[in-house]
Amino acid sequence: MEITPLEMTPVKMSAHSHISETKAQEPVKSFGEFLSDSLKKTNELELESERLKAALATGRIEDVSQVVVAAQKAEIALQLTLQLRNRATAAYQEIMRMQV
Repeated sequence: MEITPLEMTPVKMSAHSHISETKAQEPVKSFGEFLSDSLKKTNELELESERLKAALATGRIEDVSQVVVAAQKAEIALQLTLQLRNRATAAYQEIMRMQV
């Protein structure tokens, strides 16, 4: 029994990229812009929580779960902000301890 080699036929392939045509490149935010945006969002969540608490106290809100969820969102955002501050302070102090 004789084994015959397979005959391969050449395949012609081509591709065209349309990446740069479809979407404009978005500007990159700096760390300061991210930090500023997150502080604004944290403040908005705190203000929304206070507004809902006042509305609950005056009887304009019957569903307490809305107030609880808003308060928890504000608390989590505040805790995250505090942890970021603590980590940045610790990193700064570590850099200051380095010997140059």
